[in-house]
Amino acid sequence: MSHVAVLKGGRSLERQVSLKSAARVEESLRRLGHRVSAIDVGADLVTQLTASAPDLAFIVLHGRDGEDGTVQELLDVLGVPYTGSRASACAVAGDKVAAKRALRRAGLPTPAFFAFTEGAFQALGAGQALGALERHLGFPIVVKPAAQGSALGIRFAHSAAELPTALIAAFSYDRTVLLERFIAGRDLAVGIIDGADGGQALPVVEALPEAGPDRPGTAYDYESRYEIGRTRFCCPAELPDALAERAQEIALAVYRELGCGGFGRVDLMLEEATGELAVLELNPIPGLTETSLLPIAADAAGVGFDELVETILAAVWAPA
Repeated sequence: MSHVAVLKGGRSLERQVSLKSAARVEESLRRLGHRVSAIDVGADLVTQLTASAPDLAFIVLHGRDGEDGTVQELLDVLGVPYTGSRASACAVAGDKVAAKRALRRAGLPTPAFFAFTEGAFQALGAGQALGALERHLGFPIVVKPAAQGSALGIRFAHSAAELPTALIAAFSYDRTVLLERFIAGRDLAVGIIDGADGGQALPVVEALPEAGPDRPGTAYDYESRYEIGRTRFCCPAELPDALAERAQEIALAVYRELGCGGFGRVDLMLEEATGELAVLELNPIPGLTETSLLPIAADAAGVGFDELVETILAAVWAPA
């Protein structure tokens, strides 16, 4: 069996999700007979990796440093094989703007959008153009940081008057902000794991956030994603077979277009008014918590958590 370093925690705002995911992965690896070195990623990462000398690294980092290609690039330098996508794919998938531009070039469906940096507002007066966004995107407009996951920093502007506040909130998370056409419909996700024949699309999951006295809305936000009881998950999603297959086909096309490997998750919306599917993003290191969508989809496909972990390990990248 292998000596696996589980890289977790880190400094991103998704640290707590990472720790929850890692706890499950570590337990699974030990059940499978692997030797585990748990590393809470920080300034001593290279020292810890050098001292422990693992056979490979299982990356369970989310957000900054983990999904943006940073830690992958470092592992390439050190010659440590690792799970998930290569650094170049993570760099694109972890940047919502770069990923959406790649999808548009490839003709894959994604909501219309514009992206601005803080500098555009400070040096170019981009704020004066906000009133014209209604013509292009309509209201409400989704305002989100370019490089955050778990729905962190996302705001909905229902009018031009609400845009400045939404932008300020999003800029507190990232220096680049995405303004995207809002799609009213169903939240879907397609998990992907690599097998002998390449990427395999798992059953489609639908997230159905539960309303309640303290949460009258039904947005699939951070709390809905990670607090047990906040969301009901339907897997396989109740969709016509042809539509479910189309969602899986689109997800695989996104996965391949962005050059991902190992495993991932593609989030989509099924627009209520048109019945069309639109890709929101690809998550190159999806959560592996009890409420995370990839394990739920794997279980629906008859792949238990331990088997999922072993499948991810089997697709490890080995730096040259």
